[in-house]
Amino acid sequence: MTKNDLKQKLFILLQYLVPQHLVSRLAGLLTESRIPWLKNYLINQAIKTFHVNMDEAAESNPQHYSSFNAFFTRALAKDVRPIDAAVDSVVSPADGQISQMGTIQQGQLLQAKGKSFSLNQLLADDAELTKAFVDGSFMTVYLSPKDYHRVHMPWAGTLKSMTYVPGALFSVNQTTSEQVDGLFARNERVICSFDTAAGPMVVILVGAMIVGSIETVWTGQICPPKRQLTQVNYTQPPAPVSFLKGDEMGRFKMGSTAIILFGKGVVEWDSNLDALSDVTVGMKVGTVCGHS
Repeated sequence: MTKNDLKQKLFILLQYLVPQHLVSRLAGLLTESRIPWLKNYLINQAIKTFHVNMDEAAESNPQHYSSFNAFFTRALAKDVRPIDAAVDSVVSPADGQISQMGTIQQGQLLQAKGKSFSLNQLLADDAELTKAFVDGSFMTVYLSPKDYHRVHMPWAGTLKSMTYVPGALFSVNQTTSEQVDGLFARNERVICSFDTAAGPMVVILVGAMIVGSIETVWTGQICPPKRQLTQVNYTQPPAPVSFLKGDEMGRFKMGSTAIILFGKGVVEWDSNLDALSDVTVGMKVGTVCGHS
């Protein structure tokens, strides 16, 4: 066993041993601090450690952010992320790196080389929703600490339902993806289901270790604190919650993962993309078949 292998195994073991939610909530309290010297120190260390490009931020002065989380969920400057204008294009929901992408085969999504996870478990055992994505397409995008942490619509749609699924809070980086079975179906997550012109679409916001919270633009903060399965139906009046391609839909406080799902034969992913490809919000990642 190499030194790097040992380091990775200890990293995974530590995640099993530590109280994941307690550590994450304590980190959340720290990163919400408005004590000037503390929040400025945390922000400056993050910029230095992760090489954050503040030139892209709407507010480029780090000291102007009220807390570390305000910095971490910062808005981008206007036109920094143009949304691909082609009527049939699917765009990346986030800045980050593709973990995996492809076709859902026999009810399984590829997590990493040699590891898959269940579509049904990912969708919280919702049989009707699962049926809509059998043999469909998926893309998993990992947002690292240096990335912009707001999530945008990959395709225009109207919100149908939102389900909060309590779960573990393993890290979602490449090392953990390669070693923890069923990672994305085990972690805390928010499942957002949409009706679109191309059929059903799901965007899943997956929580992770020291992620302070997951938020959506229509609800605000979803987690923490409650840790019970909750579903909200948005198909009833008063008004539909609709989004254009590229509209902001949610955000993470600290890094995590977004997963997008489309039905069978709906999307063809761009052939020049694969696992570990870097993507940015609004960048074309696929084409909706037969839509023009």
